[in-house]
Order: sequence, then structure tokens, then C-alpha cells
Amino acid sequence: MPVRPTAARSRSSARLTAFVALAAVTPLVLTACQGGSGADPDTLKVSFKQSTDNSVKVMDTYLADIKEQFEKANPGKKVELVPIKAPDAEYYTKLQQMLRSPRTAPDLVYEDTFLINSDITSGYLKPLDPYLAKWKDWDRFIDTAKAAARGEDGKTYGVPDGTDTRGLWFSKDVFAEAGLPADWQPRTWDDVLDAARTIKKEVPDVIPLNVYTGKPVGEAATMQTFEMLLYGTGDGGSDPLYDRAAKKWITAGKGFRDSLAFVETVYREKLGPDVSDALDPNVGTRVRGEWLPQGRLGIALDGSWLPQDWLEGSGHEWPEWSEELGLAAMPTQHGQAPGRVSMSGGWTWSIPAKAANPDLAFEFIKTLQTRANAQKWYVANSGIAVRQDVADDPAYAEAQPGIRFFTDLVEHTHYRPAYPAYPKVSTAIQEAMEGVTTGDLSVEEAARGYDDALKDATDNQVTGK
Repeated sequence: MPVRPTAARSRSSARLTAFVALAAVTPLVLTACQGGSGADPDTLKVSFKQSTDNSVKVMDTYLADIKEQFEKANPGKKVELVPIKAPDAEYYTKLQQMLRSPRTAPDLVYEDTFLINSDITSGYLKPLDPYLAKWKDWDRFIDTAKAAARGEDGKTYGVPDGTDTRGLWFSKDVFAEAGLPADWQPRTWDDVLDAARTIKKEVPDVIPLNVYTGKPVGEAATMQTFEMLLYGTGDGGSDPLYDRAAKKWITAGKGFRDSLAFVETVYREKLGPDVSDALDPNVGTRVRGEWLPQGRLGIALDGSWLPQDWLEGSGHEWPEWSEELGLAAMPTQHGQAPGRVSMSGGWTWSIPAKAANPDLAFEFIKTLQTRANAQKWYVANSGIAVRQDVADDPAYAEAQPGIRFFTDLVEHTHYRPAYPAYPKVSTAIQEAMEGVTTGDLSVEEAARGYDDALKDATDNQVTGK
């Protein structure tokens, strides 16, 4: 049973989420990745996001194994791993700086689908279609994952290495103290809020509910909270943010306002963390590393990847997590069909347009994405399979508690309209959320502010619903 207010609070998390400006790109990082015409044709430079927590080496360990496999299978070729140790926002900034020049561009990069279309539009990435046409394993990848790496020109710019889904994690210990069921499965937003209110009343020394909010946590606020709400309202059809037929962004409608009202309720009624904690860039660190493992949080709206922080060898082992935490799907607003909602993102391996050794880079992708290596990565990273043959393998579904639950949510998942303007649209959403979280803005004021920011972010390519 987890302990709340004791010295057990020593767990820390694997990643930071603070925003760091472009000025944080240091000469050391840029000069570490020399490429271009003077590059060694036998050396492949692979750049990836390294955890900011020194004890978490999931990606490092995996890539070291792939490097060994690749060099053994390709005598005379060498792989140079070029980690970027940074929080998400800083990683994006550093990576884009590197991609601008043949002198600094690596041969292979780890791209978040959140920004891939922006990088495509900027001319930073190379289309992979000629390679994919000759790679039989490409047919094994599910269509939705392929679409996440496809540009508006119809070409594909990355090979996905997995996806993710989101749902509700809850502490069975806290629920038992609050008199709530261990098999809790809410049907509506009100059910979620009512459970949080019960926890606040019956177990006052814990945080009832965490939903990420505001600019400091960036895309976690947009995707893990706001879009999980908005896409469950039914407002705007299949995509309440972007009208794909009209190719226009959608201004704030009723569903948008209702989603803001949910966030406002959480923080106005003090059902969430203190506002100062909620707006701390490191709040995700605390959710994974302290609040959930120590039984200090009742419900967390969060992602499928959390267990990677708790596995053996992670530095933050919590072998009891599958017994002490329950899982529930996020319900739609009023329980309307299909009754549950999730959002999916993920990462891809992409080849920079200015890479010195693109052919060698794709050979490395093929090694990364053999069936055996892909399955190893999905399990180690607590990811969701994007190769259908792996998803259908019982060994994958049974490899870790929670995999089947989060994989089943793919049926009800949505993907962000990750067009070039999306990062600015996401920031506008975060600003609206922050306004209602702090109480500085009413829902109506925040929605109007969003509409104004949306017009600026999209050159007035907007429509209403």
C-alpha cells in the first residue's frame, strides 16, 4: 500500500517539460553533429531525445543494442549516437536548429508527430516514399500511424515507432478510503467530477484529480486534457478543431466552452493541485514520480507510457503499480456514443533533407523496425504497437499490465490536426486554459481570446460551427 505523507516521497520522474527558448541551443550541441559534404560516408549520425533523468536509460539502452546489431550486419559501417538531453520543448528547438544546415544535420532524427508537418513545410525532412516502396514491412504498419507521418503533399516523411493513448489512472487505495469502487468506470464528465469531489471530502490530504493545464506544460495541457475533453463533446463532427473539407480552423463553439468550463471547475472547486503546482513545468514529473506512487493523487488524466518510469531498471521501480492503480477510459461528455474517448500521438524516425548519408539512415530504420526489435521497443517504452503483426501477438499483449487496455483504446482514438499552424493553435488553447485555471478569465473571455489568437495563428483561415 502506498504511503502518502512520509519519506517515501523520494521518487522523481524521468522527464522535464519546461519550455526553454531558442537561445538555449548551445554551440556544444550544434558542433556535436557535423554532417554535410565533409561527413564520413561510413558513419551514421543518429540524433534522439535523451531523458533528462540520468537514471532513465530506456532509449539509450535500446539504441545501443540496435547500433550493435547494425554494425555487426554492416561491416565497416559505424553508428554515432547523438543524444539531445532536454525537455520536450527544448528538444524541438534544438532539433530544428540542427536541421537548418548541412553542417549540423544528423542522418537520422527522432521526430514528434506534433511538429512533423511544421518541419516538412520548413523543408527540413526528406520524403521516404522511394525507400518505403521497396520495403515489404511497410505494409505491416497500421494506416492511422502511417497518416501521422504524412505531409499535406501526400508524401511520407517518417516511420512511426509506436503510438500512445490516454485514459484515467486512479489509486485503488485512495478510492477505498473514499468509499469509491475499485472497478470504477465513469460514464460521463460529471461522474469524473463527482468522484473527485468525494475524494476531496473523504480523503482531504490527497489531490483528488490532476488535469494538465496552461502554457508551462505545453502540449501536455492541450492534448492530455483539453483535446481529451473537446473530442468527447461531439462538437464539430469528427474533428472539432479543424474543418478538413474547408481547410480551415474552427473557432470556439459550445464544446470548446464546455471543455474550458470543465478545467475551470477542477481548479475553482480545488479538485486539482494548487494552481502554483499545476502551472509548474515539472508537474508531470511529480505526477509520475511522487503523487501516484505515494498515493497522494486520486485520479490522473494521463498517458499509456507512465509505466516506463516504474519498470525494473528505470531508477524509479514501482513493481506494485499494477495492483495499486486502476484504469478507466475517459468518458464522452454525456456518455454519448461511442462512450469513451482517447487521443493518440507518437514519434517517428525521419531523415533530414540535408542528411549526408540518407541511404544508410534508412537501412538503420529497417533494423530499428524489424518485428522483433519493434516489439522489444513497444514493451520497454510502454508504447502501443503500430505494426499489426505485433499488435496481434499474444506475447505483446501479455508483456506488461495495461498494454491491452491502452491498445484497445486505439479503436476510439483521435489524432491532432498536426498541420503547420498547429503548434500556434496549441499555444492559444493553453493560454485559454491558463486563464480559466487562474481565474483571470471567464470561460467566455478565454474563448473570445482563443478566437482572436486563432485568427492570428492561421492567417484568418477560420470558420465557425
